[in-house]
Amino acid sequence: MSNVSNLIKTIQDIMRKDAGVDGDAQRLAQLGWMFFLKIFDDRETQLELFDDAYKSPLAPELRWRNWAADAEGITGDALLDFANNKLLPSLKNISGSSQIAVLIKAAFDGANNYMKNGTLMRQVINKINGIDFNTSDDRHMFGDIYEKLLKDLQSAGNAGEFYTPRAATEFVIDRLDPRLGETFLDPATGTGGFITCLIRHLRKQVKTQADERLIQECFSGIEKKHLPHILCMTNLMLHGIDVPSNVRHDNTLARPLRDWSPKERVHVVATAPPFGGMEEDGIEANFPAEFRTRETADLFLVLIMKILQPGGRAGIVLPDGTLFGEGVKTRIKEALLTECNLHTIVRLPNGVFFGISNVKTNLLFFTKGTPTKEVWYYEHPYPPGQKSYNKSKPIRIEEFEPEKAWWGNEADGFKSRVENEHAWRVSIDQIRAGGFNLDLKNPHSKDEGPGDVDHLLPEYEKLLTRIAETRGQLKAQLLEALMR
Repeated sequence: MSNVSNLIKTIQDIMRKDAGVDGDAQRLAQLGWMFFLKIFDDRETQLELFDDAYKSPLAPELRWRNWAADAEGITGDALLDFANNKLLPSLKNISGSSQIAVLIKAAFDGANNYMKNGTLMRQVINKINGIDFNTSDDRHMFGDIYEKLLKDLQSAGNAGEFYTPRAATEFVIDRLDPRLGETFLDPATGTGGFITCLIRHLRKQVKTQADERLIQECFSGIEKKHLPHILCMTNLMLHGIDVPSNVRHDNTLARPLRDWSPKERVHVVATAPPFGGMEEDGIEANFPAEFRTRETADLFLVLIMKILQPGGRAGIVLPDGTLFGEGVKTRIKEALLTECNLHTIVRLPNGVFFGISNVKTNLLFFTKGTPTKEVWYYEHPYPPGQKSYNKSKPIRIEEFEPEKAWWGNEADGFKSRVENEHAWRVSIDQIRAGGFNLDLKNPHSKDEGPGDVDHLLPEYEKLLTRIAETRGQLKAQLLEALMR
């Protein structure tokens, strides 16, 4: 681990010297397409070894081995000129209708070379060449480090759009328990966290080559933005997906809801839509009038209800706003509870998505085809002695063991579930009477209440006095200014 880890740290240190690379997002975008080409080239080496008829979709001069592999090769201004005026334009406009050609074209649509120093760029390339992605040790070590690189996006803006903590994705996939032969979709794929968890989950079930081929084809995904899309492609290749062309670079919501045919319905959906995202004008017209809104998370919830097969199951990350919102949100929640069995809501504490720590999040689990009779809630606590999550203390999969032990079996109506200090249930009648508000508090937690009146009244009077003093000072300053 240390060798690959040190290589990555060295690469990042080199890139920080380059005046063209501004911040984590650009550094990850740059590394994303460079790693993609190196991993793809190592993969082609394997394919050529086992298939004499294999033909690369890339022109010879575009293949990593022919412009990047030689440590003494093209560098400086010549390297910058090649990358900016030959390599990237050619990859963006690659011809051919094969799956891999279409994949490469989509992966490089929007890719940029941010580096301005060709000598530093050559140094980065030479370091990348120190990783052999055909060696299982290097690949697995790099996979763990790549996960850490993706976390860098949490300080690069709208982190919720890009990276869902691995503990959350693992828990959702574990509870949905996808089986070989089932179809899976993440309609807001990001960097591929749910899909890579799915792959690891399904590989435990593999017994034959045919089983492995099922994994290669059973999932699909759609990602709107270029940066997470190319990082996802790289992530999937790291996880042994030969041609990750079934994750498209597109806006899932741009397609009219009525155009999703029954043949496209899937057994399992797991996703974390962007929080607080607003879609561009006109997107809401793709949805029935009663569900029209520009809020991204709400539209994804409507979409998921549509694309699940009868009996299909979903796990989705949603902010508190969806749970308590009114208007269109109320109609969406009423439809969800009518068309699906929303059996479990796991309420996560502040800071799980620590790039957007002021947004509380929830894991919603539901099955399509039978209406909800009751909703079970589980309030996930902080670990003992911990009052928040942060980069050095993120949420861990081990923390979900109590939920797993409590979970039970949907087939028997979760009869083994019992209420405890973290878990409670609410009937559909109570939810309906509350206007479909799902933002329900734990009845077992200690209610601190508003406080003691004898204590609050003096505090309130002090506050009024301070407000009056401040108002008087401002008035005096204003009068003084007017007299000048």
